Amino acid sequence: MLKLDDRDLRILAILRQEGRISKAELASRINLSAAPCWERLKRLEDAGIIVGYRAEVSLRKIAAHIVVFMAVELEQHRADDFAVFERTIAPLDEIVACWAVGGGFDYFLQIVTRDIDTYQRLVDHLLEARCGLARYFTYVVTKPVKHSTTLPLELLLASEG
Repeated sequence: MLKLDDRDLRILAILRQEGRISKAELASRINLSAAPCWERLKRLEDAGIIVGYRAEVSLRKIAAHIVVFMAVELEQHRADDFAVFERTIAPLDEIVACWAVGGGFDYFLQIVTRDIDTYQRLVDHLLEARCGLARYFTYVVTKPVKHSTTLPLELLLASEG
């Protein structure tokens, strides 16, 4: 694990909020010249800490859609069963996130699709694919309450004391 200092953390904090900031402005904001700032940025990227730069898109402004969370239980719990399920869902663009979880379910999926009909077609596809899906539970999002793409780095990295 890469050891981060205060300047690294400031770089990450600024980029989380302003991903399009110029390298010159970033260097100025963390009080470094351009070359050392660029080296730090490159080190964070090479270490896999910074994994990409994205635009946050307001989907509701461009397309009608629904967001669904699906809790999934598999029929069996062997390594091969998990691998088959994960390979089956990997190419499905409507599934925008998937988490393997402990507890009563095996996976939580976040699905963004046009409407309930297209969601049901996705479910039918999963059932027909024989990917080990035993039971699923559908939770339709009725209203977004909080959504953040920023991580609480300061809380996670704070020293206990």
